[in-house]
Amino acid sequence: MMIENRGALYQSRRGVGGASCQDWKPPRQRGPRSCTRQGSGAPAPGSGATIFALSSGQGRCGIAVIRTSGPSSGHALRSLTAPRDLPPARSACLRLLSHPRSGEPLDHALVLWFPGPQSFTGEDCAEFHVHGGPAVVSGVLQALGSVPGLRPAEAGEFTRRAFAHGKLSLTEVEGLADLIHAETEAQRRQALRQLDGELGHLCRGWAKTLTKALAHVEAYIDFGEDDNLEEGVLEQADSQVRELELALSAHLRDARRGQRLRSGAHVVVAGPPNAGKSSLVNLLSRKPVSIVSPEPGTTRDVLETPVDLAGFPALLSDTAGLREGVGPVEQEGVRRARERLEQADLILAVLDASDLASPSSCNFLDTVVVRPGAGSPRENSQRLLLVLNKSDLLPRGGPDPRPDLPPHLLLSCLTGEGLNGLLEALRKELAEVCGDPSTGPPLLTRVRHQHHLQGCLDALGHYKQTKDLALAAEALRLARGHLGRITGGGGTEEVLDIIFRDFCVGK
Repeated sequence: MMIENRGALYQSRRGVGGASCQDWKPPRQRGPRSCTRQGSGAPAPGSGATIFALSSGQGRCGIAVIRTSGPSSGHALRSLTAPRDLPPARSACLRLLSHPRSGEPLDHALVLWFPGPQSFTGEDCAEFHVHGGPAVVSGVLQALGSVPGLRPAEAGEFTRRAFAHGKLSLTEVEGLADLIHAETEAQRRQALRQLDGELGHLCRGWAKTLTKALAHVEAYIDFGEDDNLEEGVLEQADSQVRELELALSAHLRDARRGQRLRSGAHVVVAGPPNAGKSSLVNLLSRKPVSIVSPEPGTTRDVLETPVDLAGFPALLSDTAGLREGVGPVEQEGVRRARERLEQADLILAVLDASDLASPSSCNFLDTVVVRPGAGSPRENSQRLLLVLNKSDLLPRGGPDPRPDLPPHLLLSCLTGEGLNGLLEALRKELAEVCGDPSTGPPLLTRVRHQHHLQGCLDALGHYKQTKDLALAAEALRLARGHLGRITGGGGTEEVLDIIFRDFCVGK
């Protein structure tokens, strides 16, 4: 909107739409600002029960880690190591653990003492590094349960307390959860970047930009008539908003990439009957997922398996051979195969390298792969790799089986020749589909992130459209509120419950 139109209305609306306790204040005397985090649902610092749990994995192991957090952690550590005093802070000491009531020895263990706020949760914490046998772990947990003021922790409660005490932002909490559940190298890299605070830092930078724009608008509302403001105050706000719009739009265009990286890209293996699709699925998954038979039409339904493809997570789908079905069951399998093709992020198009002239191969090339120069019926976001299987049946050193084919890879599922080239091609394609977690800006890994960025962008759209300065300021506050909710400011209890529910007990 025109800047002069906004300025013309400020006198009639001065003071309207003032900032709340969490917003920027114009330079005049107002009430004190509250810095407490709202809606976390976790105990405030210095209050609440002391919790304990097994922090390491279940089952037999060399060393198991049991941790406590809360005001009675020191008392619990003294109770199990009596008559010894607390060890020096953040130093491992060997202690004999005994049951506080019966005095029965439990284990020789390393114990550590982390007085708050210099701890993971921000509270007093203790750790017991015991031998990992089930009887030892069970005995120490029972002993802790007998100490007054201690109770077993709920799932994710340690991390929730860290969030409540400002040790982790909400995006860092999500990064920690993703790191715990990471199964591929790409997932690990992305989770570690988010845990290190990259996404939170980016959102806080955007929020700072909005704060400056809001300051300029509200300063004009309050002091525009005094002629004490420098020239171009509103122009600066508009410029800042335009730059932020471009940054948000770029991130929203890539939003699905981060979600694919977290949950897995959908890779569909398709081709005519007997091209070796099931053999390729078994080769990539390194286990016998699909039945392999020389009889065409063996695969009738869609078989799916999660796999690690060149360091990226993927849901690999084996589909029925694409042909005119000879019966109702196979026809239904072909229908489902075509349905999966429409949903695929990446298509592995498989053909028999020794049978490229067959009607089924030609039809598949024309309808799915499409020769160069022809219009593609596939979605623009879909990617495709053409794989010519059974290369072991081709004459050694012979010419290319079909010079007019699109770019393709030769592979033999029988001998494994060409597999390394296929994995490298998959790595490049999946890096485009999921994003490369090693480079570029942090990715949006959750629908929640995308929702709030879109809400911020919509609010900035309202800011540009309105001619009322008070409403423009309110739009900036709304936009900044969406950014704050990404990192945890003003989050609702329901959202926090969902996020922390994904953690195991003891984390």
